[in-house]
Amino acid sequence: MDRQGFVHEALLIGPGDDRGPGGAITLALCGSWEHPPPCPLAAHHTATSRAGDRLRIRTVFATEPGREGEVRRRIEDALARQQVRDSDGVIVTWIVLSAGPGTLDSDERELADRLTLD
Repeated sequence: MDRQGFVHEALLIGPGDDRGPGGAITLALCGSWEHPPPCPLAAHHTATSRAGDRLRIRTVFATEPGREGEVRRRIEDALARQQVRDSDGVIVTWIVLSAGPGTLDSDERELADRLTLD
């Protein structure tokens, strides 16, 4: 079955290190911080943008449509833990304000198309 592109977005308070939540998502989807491609469940890319203490996260991922729910559950579970130990051993924490499916914007559609090939 062909992979399709999706996006999952979240709004958080904190953390001090913007990479923490994305790292937690990578751990949830891939099982480790670094691994050889391809990602085992869903090729993905997480982008962040900050406005004050708010951190917006958008994870673009590509997977088979029948696995979309599993990918979203793993992302939600990773964010709901509200912390991760980063690769340096530092615990990064955050508070989830909202999280759920999003709509791919035009730039993300191009990225999603590339991810479907991974």
